[in-house]
Amino acid sequence: MSETRPAPRITADLSVRVWGMAASGQTFSQHVRARNISSSGALFSGFEHELKVGDVIGVQYGDRKSRCKVIWFMDGGPLQKMQAGVEIVADQDCPWKSELSPEQIAPPSEPNNRRRYARHRVSFPLELRDERVKTPMRVNATDVSGNGCYVETILPLAVGTTLRVEFWIDEEKISTSAVVRTSDPGVGNGVEFMGMTPATKQRLQDHLDKVDPLRANVFERKAGQ
Repeated sequence: MSETRPAPRITADLSVRVWGMAASGQTFSQHVRARNISSSGALFSGFEHELKVGDVIGVQYGDRKSRCKVIWFMDGGPLQKMQAGVEIVADQDCPWKSELSPEQIAPPSEPNNRRRYARHRVSFPLELRDERVKTPMRVNATDVSGNGCYVETILPLAVGTTLRVEFWIDEEKISTSAVVRTSDPGVGNGVEFMGMTPATKQRLQDHLDKVDPLRANVFERKAGQ
């Protein structure tokens, strides 16, 4: 059996925005310093709030967002202040990839989940309705596929909450049932679409492939070869 090696870390000093829920139960949003980075994680210093190990936080470097899990947390003293080691959540892009050389970018791991559709990091408008209260929430999903999406919110819904989701594919309005699969306090919810047929899921996936500028650029390059 081959051994999985961690991605190599390099020394850095990057300004990174982080947000989520502190150990005290308060939501927070601040800038910290990334003191070393890799394609799979980083060491952050300068936190103003204590975090809980295992929690997920939002991370943004430049215009690239991702979600990371807190692996460890400690007080680094008056210079480094509070520090955290974080690991990028599976299926999330590395936000500081531009700071790494090709040799420092670890190859993607073999997929070990049931997702059949590639996620797109695009802003996708949709409307959510909690089936219990019927109050509509108009939001923009930050990553979405034919099978589900992630919605950023500082007050996420509980895992298992059933929803009614509405969105548009070109000129057609789609309405489907959904369920909250993940809940990251201060960050957001992972939502799985439950009521769509495989054909409609594929139509949504094809629509996302078309509107995602990164995917569109790939298609254009292939067509020009």
